[in-house]
Amino acid sequence: MTTPLALPKLRQRVILAVLVLSSFLIWLDNTILSTVFETLADPVRGLGASPAQLQWATGSYTLVFAALMFTAGALGDRFGHRVILGIGMATFAATSIWAAYAGDAAQLIAARAGMGVGSALIMPATMAILTWTFTGPARATAIGIFSASAGVGIAAGPLLAGLLLDHFWWGSVFLVNVPAVALALLGILTVVPDFRAPVPRPLDPAGLLLSITGLAALAYGLIRAGQLAEWTRIDVWAPTLAGVLLLTAFVIVELRLRQPSFDPRLLAGRIFGGGNAALGLLLFAMTAAGFYGAFYLQGARGFSPLHAGLIMSPAAVGVMIGGPLGVKLVRRWGLRPVTVGALTVAALAMGSASLFGLDTPIVLNAVVAGIQGLSIGMVMGSLTAALMNTLPLERAGAGSAVTNTVRQTGSVLGIAVGGTIMAIAYGRGMDGVATDLPAGVRDQARVSAEQARHVAGALGRPDLARAADDAFIHAMHVGSVWTMVIALSGAVVLAIALRPTGKPAETAAAATPAPTTSEPDDSEKVLLQQ
Repeated sequence: MTTPLALPKLRQRVILAVLVLSSFLIWLDNTILSTVFETLADPVRGLGASPAQLQWATGSYTLVFAALMFTAGALGDRFGHRVILGIGMATFAATSIWAAYAGDAAQLIAARAGMGVGSALIMPATMAILTWTFTGPARATAIGIFSASAGVGIAAGPLLAGLLLDHFWWGSVFLVNVPAVALALLGILTVVPDFRAPVPRPLDPAGLLLSITGLAALAYGLIRAGQLAEWTRIDVWAPTLAGVLLLTAFVIVELRLRQPSFDPRLLAGRIFGGGNAALGLLLFAMTAAGFYGAFYLQGARGFSPLHAGLIMSPAAVGVMIGGPLGVKLVRRWGLRPVTVGALTVAALAMGSASLFGLDTPIVLNAVVAGIQGLSIGMVMGSLTAALMNTLPLERAGAGSAVTNTVRQTGSVLGIAVGGTIMAIAYGRGMDGVATDLPAGVRDQARVSAEQARHVAGALGRPDLARAADDAFIHAMHVGSVWTMVIALSGAVVLAIALRPTGKPAETAAAATPAPTTSEPDDSEKVLLQQ
């Protein structure tokens, strides 16, 4: 078995800090845009973006992220994970500047796709470097901290965006990435070793083409359904069906390769496959819930971006507490009861939004956010560590690519399906409203609550603004029930995947790292370039 070379503990800790910063930026950017949705949708303060354009501003990032990640892992095996990590960070910074100064929604969508390229290069490299750097129990702890950074980034995005939007224009939420990237690059160049796999995985252009076109077609069909509020039109079902067929072809192609960049065979393992499915469903639900959260606080309730971020800040605190707490509870009570229970609580917290209205005490929103963040933190850190511990070290890069691709695919589908459900429910809620208005103006009000409020303000029609708020609340209730069901299905999948089988070795491998020797075998010696 291939094992990592020993590094001084101080250097290990500094490496972990660099990797945590890199991961934090990626996951922060997954949610920071949600707080800006209300501003971007405004025709005066933002870009006048439609709901579909906002879905693509998020979806283009996660789509490219998901589709390129396994290829990035193969590039790291071949050229060194430190090199790929550095290129990814530089790409992320450059495209963040582009996004900050985008002149319209189309430019923003393109820039976000470029940021997805950078993130795809970063994520597999960080996980591979982490796995090579640590061994034994220290690896489980390091992976727990690393995974917690993802949860903190997801939860902290709205708060940071609120602080920035309270003082600067919307592009500042992207410019903030640049100094953080500069600090991370300094650490990458000075302390991170250039680990490489002893046997590099081959590049996979066919898999790359099939995966990105399949995900793009599927997302387009789902988002288009939200625009048209129907599923029978050919420009809805045709791309959706094409996406499913292309992704099926992608899996078939990967299964036929001796060394696939994305190895579906890894998902055949009960713990690894079921655990990843549960994480994918969790990210699906989280992304869908985040799509309407900012619109509720800033649009329907009228809070500023800063106040909205403060209301959601208990989620960040919850994640920070939940990560290490989950690791401790797993050691005492076991992986299955802790993670399944926490995921169930997170699902119920998401579903509680179906009880919120225009006059609900806002403190309840903050309490629910804290409970949800705590539960998600307990799931993500502990479960990610368990999944990586089921794999041999030489499959760490491939396993990381699979895990992160599944997560990002869940995010792509979450924003597509969640936004579509919201758009359809809102449009139906506006049926029969303001029938005395000209058709063009009435259609504009049906696009989104933000557009309806803008029309209401221009025409002096407070009744239209109230109707839009009521339609949005109805849509949020529908969406929250769906997100709860999706997250609960993840808990069911996890309970089945982690069920006892009478084979202690398999369960132990998921909960505790297998012991490793301190020196590598000569025939499998890792290429370490200091």
